[in-house]
Amino acid sequence: MQSWKRNLWVLWIGVFFTAASFSMVIPFLPIFLLQIGVHEHTEMWSGLLFSSAFFAGAVAAPFWGRVADQYGRKPMIVRAGIVLFFIYTLMAFVTNPYQILVLRILQGLLSGFIPGAIALIGTNTPNEKVGYALSLISTASASGTIIGPLLGGGIAHLVGNRWAFASAGSIVLIATLLIIFWVKEENFTPNKERGSVRKDLKIAWSNRPFMFVLLLLVVTSCSVMTIEPVLPLYIVKLGGSSENASLIAGIVFSLPGIASAIFAPYWGKWADKVGFHRVLFIGLLGGGIGMLAHIIFSQIWGFSIIRFAFGVFFCAVYPALNGLVVTSTESDFRGRAFGLSQTANQIGGMIGPILGGFIGGIFPVQLVFIVTGVLLLGATTMAYWNTNLHKRTKKIKAVS
Repeated sequence: MQSWKRNLWVLWIGVFFTAASFSMVIPFLPIFLLQIGVHEHTEMWSGLLFSSAFFAGAVAAPFWGRVADQYGRKPMIVRAGIVLFFIYTLMAFVTNPYQILVLRILQGLLSGFIPGAIALIGTNTPNEKVGYALSLISTASASGTIIGPLLGGGIAHLVGNRWAFASAGSIVLIATLLIIFWVKEENFTPNKERGSVRKDLKIAWSNRPFMFVLLLLVVTSCSVMTIEPVLPLYIVKLGGSSENASLIAGIVFSLPGIASAIFAPYWGKWADKVGFHRVLFIGLLGGGIGMLAHIIFSQIWGFSIIRFAFGVFFCAVYPALNGLVVTSTESDFRGRAFGLSQTANQIGGMIGPILGGFIGGIFPVQLVFIVTGVLLLGATTMAYWNTNLHKRTKKIKAVS
């Protein structure tokens, strides 16, 4: 098997396990807060816990991106995996929200497993296969997201959330061991140039198509994460408060991931043919309309169908954005480019939960879905402008 194919499949398994461990823990934080006695301002606490890791990650990602360009992407993946193992394991022993907050901040500062895997795939895959490879990695994340809530909800239902957290730590350790023994990063030239994050930002600023991708990442991540603090509680309310709350939430959480696992490879193959810009536009448009449609249904079955339909379109978005990071930057800047894209992703992920928690704590939850849908449609408009910018840039290069 060719090296890039072996890396792709091993990283697929690693990302699958890591995404599963993440979704075993994170979607159930709002419910876990209730179980440890946080009955006041639960939505706002939930928003703070979601946002804290993203804020820390936004600060740390450019640094880790530069380290990755100097020492390789594989060491960064291994480092992140070991950190996640300890953090998830310690989550099993928390007794108050302040301890969760500290662990979430450490997670943001020190992790980055899946972004590292994406960066390694983006730099060690033939150009004509990048779209397919990135979409395949997206299916790993989606499949893990499917299994995670089901597994986490099932474990929480049987023995409690604490054991679910401990199990997540063990799963991510397995993923890390796979990377250590089976992944080889062959297409890597260490960047020995002394620099700084400020210099990297100047290089990125001079690259207008890349800056547009970063802006799209901020808006898209913000829009999606807006609903995260309120969605578990809303699903429980639709399904009826019962002892099966975690299990019901886990099943509904899994539906967009199921759609992604089925449809993402088709989006990736189409992106290799028609380009990432067109696929991104269609994915954002369908996602925005699908998000607005969430407010139509007040029964759990109709809501579940809309969640699946949303996943069919939105699964095209992040692989397309990662593909645009690859195509808009030079190979020796790629690690730093993915570091900056991770920062953009984390900034959006930081703002979104705060916004969603604030809106959900004061207004009806339906308003959160409306705000999220409007943000995604705004990102659709930006993607259309970025497509035109890309076309003009290509024409200028062709003339010169």
